Amino acid sequence: MADERLIKSDDRVKDIGEVFTPQRIVDLMLDQPEITAKVNDLKSTFLEPSAGEGVFLVEILKRKMKVALELSKNIAKFEDNCLLALSSLYGIELMEDNVEMLVMNMLQEFISSYLAGIASLDPKTKQNDKVIKSAKVIIRANMAQGDALTYKTSTDDPIIFSEWDTYQKNGRLFVQRKEQTFESIVAGEDSGNSIAAPQQEEMDLFSSYETDEEGDLEVKAVESIYHQYDAVRMTDVYKELVHVETEK
Repeated sequence: MADERLIKSDDRVKDIGEVFTPQRIVDLMLDQPEITAKVNDLKSTFLEPSAGEGVFLVEILKRKMKVALELSKNIAKFEDNCLLALSSLYGIELMEDNVEMLVMNMLQEFISSYLAGIASLDPKTKQNDKVIKSAKVIIRANMAQGDALTYKTSTDDPIIFSEWDTYQKNGRLFVQRKEQTFESIVAGEDSGNSIAAPQQEEMDLFSSYETDEEGDLEVKAVESIYHQYDAVRMTDVYKELVHVETEK
């Protein structure tokens, strides 16, 4: 494509080595047999550690959405497969403006392919808003602004991704969402299925103590509060339902 943009500015090339990959190179790489086999498996995950505006991830999504349609005999199955395909794609990008474009481009491609798919299966069917809302949640969870080399976000917090463990129940796809740090994923560790509850702004200095019958202070067990995501239908991911568990 003659007018394809490969750089945003000379300064960004110089400062962070930012150069976008041409579409023809993307197609050449994704057309390799071993990559094509992964694309054709809706559960196979892809991580782009320097995602830019999403040229690789958007193209992979486009191809996976076609596979999702081919594997679907009805609208309900297609909706499940669409979200399954989307949940397998992850991206990390350092620059804030690129992340904004990445998220927008991923959503636009998803909506475009989803609408084309339901039109081909049943032209009278309208879009399911739950699918679009769930797609937004998945994209927000799977695309991170940060540095893949340090495993940190721009605010020096750990990069956190969501994993989407799926299973079939009564003919529909269900998912159990769990969050892990990017560093633990790379290390092959399992950080569990819990997310810590938000900390209170003020702390009671004596919250770890209680008074016994004689009026003396004694140490009491401190409860750690965790939120766990509930297992839901794939199309209900947007609800982000959680329950609270405590550990002493």
